Amino acid sequence: MKLAVMTDSTAYIPADLRDRHNIHMVPLSVTFEDITYEEEIDITTEEFYKKIREAKELPTTSQPSIGYVTEKLEELSKEYDAVISVHLSSGISGTYQTVISAGSMVDGIDVYAYDSEMSCMVQGFYALEAAEMAAQGKSPQEIIARLDEMKASMRAYFMVDDLTNLQRGGRLSGAQALVGSLLQVKPILHFSDRLIVPFEKIRTRKKAISRMMGMLEADAEKGKELNVVFIHANNEASAAELRDSFQKKYPAMQTSISYFGPVIGTHLGEGAIGIGWYMK
Repeated sequence: MKLAVMTDSTAYIPADLRDRHNIHMVPLSVTFEDITYEEEIDITTEEFYKKIREAKELPTTSQPSIGYVTEKLEELSKEYDAVISVHLSSGISGTYQTVISAGSMVDGIDVYAYDSEMSCMVQGFYALEAAEMAAQGKSPQEIIARLDEMKASMRAYFMVDDLTNLQRGGRLSGAQALVGSLLQVKPILHFSDRLIVPFEKIRTRKKAISRMMGMLEADAEKGKELNVVFIHANNEASAAELRDSFQKKYPAMQTSISYFGPVIGTHLGEGAIGIGWYMK
């Protein structure tokens, strides 16, 4: 069986890494007024944060159309027998369901859609693992079983400077956003049951970051090898500082730096910081 691996743009796997692992990608889009950009294709993350600072209104985001996904699967069906397709949480986007629907419309290829229940490079971890296993000749069933195993230890926490964008975009309830703005808290957020919800309410950015690092280090102390990513919204220096601090304590751990790109950045806003990891 010849097996492809696909994900969507919100995994924010750099193009060179996608190419190296032969990972296919379908883009989500961000629209400023009447101009729509496919992220990771038409607009860079740096261009996006510049535009959003200048924009009068918050841009809108959209998932790939079923027609786009169908065309992509038809293209893959010419070369592959099956595809593992890893996507951002079904609780905040319909992309995962769109891939399932498109898969049922395309002959000649078996589509195994996988709900990461998260997003960004944490989602990317699943796609990269799937690609490595596909290259080793593993079956779709073996790969899905491994992704489920990863999910058992997968952790991701993030904080934003301002809850307004999440609330306006419908990714966080209005009541939660209002409480956050009134108290000037910097809540730590996470995914629970596929939705973004507060994990803890903390007063300051410094304390919120310290708490996230504390949870990461608590898992690191368990003696198992972790794969860790530090994620930033147009503030790579902050992510690098956290990565360097962690690596100094745990030099054997695998670490990387990633980013909140246009679609996720629209909802989190500039200045957001996240940390994700799993036990290898």
